[in-house]
Amino acid sequence: MNIYLHELNGYRKSTVMWTATLVLVVLLFMSIYPAFSKDVTAFKSILEGFPESVRNAIGLEIDQFFSLLGFYSYLFLYIKLLGAIQAMNLGIGIISKEVRDKTADFLLTKPVSRVTILVAKMMAALTCIVLTNVIYLLLTCLIVSYSSTEPFSSKTLFMLSLTLFLLQLLFLSLGFMIAVVVQKIKAVLPVSLGVVFMFFLLNLFGSATGDNLLRYLTPFQYVEPMYILKNNSYEPDFLLAGLIVLIVTIVVSYVVYTKKDIPSV
Repeated sequence: MNIYLHELNGYRKSTVMWTATLVLVVLLFMSIYPAFSKDVTAFKSILEGFPESVRNAIGLEIDQFFSLLGFYSYLFLYIKLLGAIQAMNLGIGIISKEVRDKTADFLLTKPVSRVTILVAKMMAALTCIVLTNVIYLLLTCLIVSYSSTEPFSSKTLFMLSLTLFLLQLLFLSLGFMIAVVVQKIKAVLPVSLGVVFMFFLLNLFGSATGDNLLRYLTPFQYVEPMYILKNNSYEPDFLLAGLIVLIVTIVVSYVVYTKKDIPSV
């Protein structure tokens, strides 16, 4: 419990900052939605000038873009990117910090098992992600409702927003695995940014080409807002793929962390 509370307190400020950033992005985009909805014809002619591959890559479907939830689905591309960076940064940082800060000797000589340490750290990281998503969901519902110029489905809005949590779980678990597999991570941010942007570029390429097999290689494609908007459901195949990734990364993290040699000072 002490480890859990210590880690939770250590990541309190960063969680607040990331949550505020996500909400501010929604507020910024949704504040300009009324201007788009008032002059659909002019904006539609501009967007139709974009190549189809570019529109697909950035998740822009003209028929859906000018509806409230369609516009929200488009901005969700950037929400997913920011959320993935937060989760990856948290997953890598919270596991690797003892080696990076040279405090491993202090922690591992305490009368607690490595399993207890790992579980406490994972639960602290998960708590940060849950708090981020609860606050994000509540404030986003208020912002979208205030920006609304038309009726919309609250259920669909909830399902769209919930995908942030599902995506962050995947990147958090990937961060755990990277932190235990890589012997020593000197700086967290470059590693987390590199991994996230690699998957993000795969996401853009897969969307532009329409290659379904490529979709399985990036977690960004496991939660597709436009599919949810059209079908009011998630894609079962990709939910299963995400569950498999989540289980495998957690198991690998557990096995490696409990057996690896952690360098001392």
